[in-house]
Amino acid sequence: MKLRCAVLDDYQGVALASADWSPLADRVDVRVLREHLTDRDALVAAVEDCEVLVVMRERTPLDGELLKRLPRLRLIVTSGMRNASIDLAASAGLGITVCGTDSSSEPPAELTWALILGLARQVRTEAQALREGGPWQSTVDMDLAGRTLGLVGLGKIGGRVARVGLAFGMDVLAWSPHLTDERAAQHGVRRAASKSELLESADVVSLHMVLSDRTRGLIGAEELRAMRPSAYLVNTSRAGLVDREALLRALREGWIAGAGLDVFDAEPLAADDPLRTLPNVLALPHLGYVTEGNYGRYFGQAVEDIEAFLAGAPVRVLG
Repeated sequence: MKLRCAVLDDYQGVALASADWSPLADRVDVRVLREHLTDRDALVAAVEDCEVLVVMRERTPLDGELLKRLPRLRLIVTSGMRNASIDLAASAGLGITVCGTDSSSEPPAELTWALILGLARQVRTEAQALREGGPWQSTVDMDLAGRTLGLVGLGKIGGRVARVGLAFGMDVLAWSPHLTDERAAQHGVRRAASKSELLESADVVSLHMVLSDRTRGLIGAEELRAMRPSAYLVNTSRAGLVDREALLRALREGWIAGAGLDVFDAEPLAADDPLRTLPNVLALPHLGYVTEGNYGRYFGQAVEDIEAFLAGAPVRVLG
């Protein structure tokens, strides 16, 4: 009898076309759920017969309570090698193996620059006016050359963002709690002595930190007020790094010029969420990692992970 596998949250309907699933054809029945199921009872009903789940990033949380309701589940494969929405301890206690895949840092770094450039050059405002027959040129844009880019976090993604900023002729500052002068120098950037110094100095602040108990709410009202009124905040990392209510107030009251956002506390973003309509927000539906290359990597290695599990030698095990 074949095992059953469900691929969750395949918004674009591309999971099966992004990789060769044929090696599993005689052993695993694979089905795809394109709709994001927020109702836990509906989710359980949809996958309770499955031994394998393939999940995309952190779209669907799998906590201990939910996992207990899936007694047939034996393997979870997640895109990437980190997924804070999966309870690894509970999984281990229930005999569920959790495996991951590789993930490239290039796509989120590229999208960060799409947001920075879109904000600095008022792309949405001008493109919309052109399409709708509005005024021909209505904004005066920000030069990037000579401006200061502030990076909160200088890991793989932050480092790539830094290199592009330097190529644009920007002065690049970086800060994180454990960043050293030596590491900053390796990237050709200056280390800010404090978070406050970076926020007060930067024309664009871009966040590239892992979300944890220590970093949750890293940017709150005090930090947003410290930024320049002409500055932009860009977050392609995790929504929890920023206090949502403080950000909404900052955008409405003009503490900062605007924000470029690719991550949100609840996804998909509610239809009536003000972040959809605020004029100084450039928002995207969490596209940072959504590229052909990454999807091919995620789903191709998901097939590999399932094959290895069936062979009794799971690879890329988390936890």
